[in-house]
Amino acid sequence: MSKPCGEWGIPLNNRGKSKEYSKISRNIFMQLFVSLIGLFALLTGGFFGAWYFCSHFFIWQVDSRLYYVLKALQYSSPYIIILAMLMGIFVFTYRAIRKPLNYLDEVLEAAMSLSHPQETSIELSPEIAVAQNELNRAREQSLRNARAAKEAEQRKNDLIVYLAHDLKTPLTSVIGYLSLLVDEPQISPELRARYTGIALDKAERLEELINEFFDITRFSLTALTLEVEHINLSMMAEQIANEFLPVFLEKELRWELAVEPGIGIACDRDKLERVFDNLIRNAINYSYRQTEIRMQLSRVEGGVLFVIKNHGKTIPPEKLSRLFERFFRLDSARGSSSGGAGLGLAIAKEIVELHGGRIQAESADECIVFSVYLPDAGKCPGTE
Repeated sequence: MSKPCGEWGIPLNNRGKSKEYSKISRNIFMQLFVSLIGLFALLTGGFFGAWYFCSHFFIWQVDSRLYYVLKALQYSSPYIIILAMLMGIFVFTYRAIRKPLNYLDEVLEAAMSLSHPQETSIELSPEIAVAQNELNRAREQSLRNARAAKEAEQRKNDLIVYLAHDLKTPLTSVIGYLSLLVDEPQISPELRARYTGIALDKAERLEELINEFFDITRFSLTALTLEVEHINLSMMAEQIANEFLPVFLEKELRWELAVEPGIGIACDRDKLERVFDNLIRNAINYSYRQTEIRMQLSRVEGGVLFVIKNHGKTIPPEKLSRLFERFFRLDSARGSSSGGAGLGLAIAKEIVELHGGRIQAESADECIVFSVYLPDAGKCPGTE
């Protein structure tokens, strides 16, 4: 969105800076103008003062050499004054221009240093403090960007190491159990079924990791787009909750559903399903056994609120603020059976924001709460 502009097209929030720059220009111009006026007054005043003095206080003889010299100076005085004015204009203009050129050299030198920003602040002449402040802001932003890029690169490198290890582990298991089946054809049907089941579980885990690699590629190289349709969000949320019942039984977890019926919304169904799916999976992975996960869907002013609350280890504030970063994993030491690529919450955040909504996380007293607000929700057609 473009910034609001005022008269002359100057952005309103830049007017103060423009005034500072104009003040410097006016000061330099006024110094030059006053200097030239003073020079002109000095030359003309000096000429007429000398003429008055020489004509009223001396009696000149025609045969005096000094008389002819002064007479010659009188006749050529306009040219002398013009020449002196030109020389004065050159000198004072040079002095006036030298100051902004010195300022320009300072700014250029400081700007060149931004290619390799240092921790020390940039210091310029007091007259161009506004430029100094802007350059220091750019320097600080460059340092922040460099640190963020370095951290992102480190996280990506760590992610490659984690995924390489995670890919190797299930693949080794699959090969090992299949080799046992090939090398021992006389084993019992029960043991054969057990080995086959373990190999299948590891193969499915391997498929999940490969899909995560594709997610990384799509998320890094392409922008998400929405295919909007009007859906019954309440029905979709209940359907997703029912799909997780087998996982809840396995993890000894319980559902507490508080879904307001008949909530309709215009959205991309597939992508919003992924948001709900990611948040529920995250709650499952970080919940204590034999605890309850609460899912709430309700209308609020101007939209709809989706909340997932689970009981688990409290997330420290420094990690809570980074949950939605790409490739960030809450626990880098998590096993391959539950550790993800660190993209689920980042993708969820992008999808929610594409819908014009917002997502946030809170954690305290061994509770973790994710809230998703989506605007412009209403009733589905045919519901009361």
